[in-house]
Amino acid sequence: MHNFQVYQQRRLRLASAMGSGVAVIPTAPERPRNRDSHYPYRFDSYFHYLTGFSEPEAVLVLVADATLSPSPLPPAGEGDAVPSLRDEGVESILFCREKNPEREIWDGFRHGPEGAKEAFGFDEAHPIAQLDEMLPRLLAGQPSLHFHLGADSAWDARAVGWLNSVREQVRSGISAPRAILDVRAVLDEMRLIKDAGEIATMRRAAEISAAAHVRAMRESRPERREFEIEAELLHEFRRHGAQAPAYNAIVAGGANACVLHYVFNDAPLKSGELLLIDAGCELDGYAADITRTFPVSGKFSAAQKAVYELVLAAQAAAIEQVRPGSHWNAPHDAAVKVLAQGFIDLGLCQGTLAEVLEQESYKRFYMHRTGHWLGMDVHDVGEYKQGGEWRTLQPGMVLTVEPGCYIRPAEDVPERFWNIGIRIEDDVVVTAGGCEVLTHGAPKTVAEIEELMRHA
Repeated sequence: MHNFQVYQQRRLRLASAMGSGVAVIPTAPERPRNRDSHYPYRFDSYFHYLTGFSEPEAVLVLVADATLSPSPLPPAGEGDAVPSLRDEGVESILFCREKNPEREIWDGFRHGPEGAKEAFGFDEAHPIAQLDEMLPRLLAGQPSLHFHLGADSAWDARAVGWLNSVREQVRSGISAPRAILDVRAVLDEMRLIKDAGEIATMRRAAEISAAAHVRAMRESRPERREFEIEAELLHEFRRHGAQAPAYNAIVAGGANACVLHYVFNDAPLKSGELLLIDAGCELDGYAADITRTFPVSGKFSAAQKAVYELVLAAQAAAIEQVRPGSHWNAPHDAAVKVLAQGFIDLGLCQGTLAEVLEQESYKRFYMHRTGHWLGMDVHDVGEYKQGGEWRTLQPGMVLTVEPGCYIRPAEDVPERFWNIGIRIEDDVVVTAGGCEVLTHGAPKTVAEIEELMRHA
């Protein structure tokens, strides 16, 4: 399908789930960094998922009529004609910035309402300045408003204003929506299952990110600083067309690797220490998320190798559980069992495996979960439980698998293990027959890492 039809299909699916009502989905605002300067703009994921439109100051309004039965759009044919959703009981309306030649000289191209309507397959498009005037008319007589209530207080206030404007017309026989529903509940379930196009984009983001980790391994050596290695990652991201990092990179040498969300990235790398890098790029709105840990000098010590191979074995056990029919927590349970037994064997935990698991004494060295959903957001949307039970994995779901071990100095911990922080993280998509590791291009066995760094 043409790109616009992918987004039309998504809008059609949302409208079908809504029944009758109006959905309002704004994009993200521009954020000032300091005087006369903004952070690089990044659209709202929900908005972009439904529109493909990347400009700021834009809102999608979806009007659904359940009296007409939506049907799938036909495959794209020859020519550039944009089919309308109106015959399917759905009207999609974009509000966006107007064309402005003077501002475009400073800030770049704008589609404008007419251009956006044509390029993205909307039924209508209007200037963003008309939103507050038109919304009460669109809401009049509708049973429900589907909105991201609670996400932004300013938008909440505007929504109350629209509803109150409709309520003021009650004597004219015009009713306001009686229900306000969270549009994110439906969209989260839609976004959780990735289509082939989304997975292809994520596969490419994973390839770029894996190449960046390879570059980082090759460029790491004692006395270089963490931010120098971060610069190598960013260079590789942009060199291959990624628009930005998917999140602030963690480049943590030595004891810094035992700080889970370390982001200062300014310390010198030291011989004999490990370097933990958690970094991934964002490509066309989709994130990669990889962690690798390796020796700064290119050779694991005996203690480092023992802990590393334990974490790697835990990850392998977890990935083995990523398949259709497994529940969400199965990979975590598998990783924890391997880690707990390993901690006992290394003298870090005392007692039997059953005792260590029951008492959760392993959490001293492994205190986080083994993964999260991945997609347009690095910690992507989607519930982890349904009806109080861990949800079942299905083809098209994408998740990370990232066990770790973080050992801080303590009197009851053998000194050879002090300040060893290790995490190994891959991006995995559930397939019909099991799973695919998207980030396999980043080396992770001891032999692979040492061989790569030996020839750097």
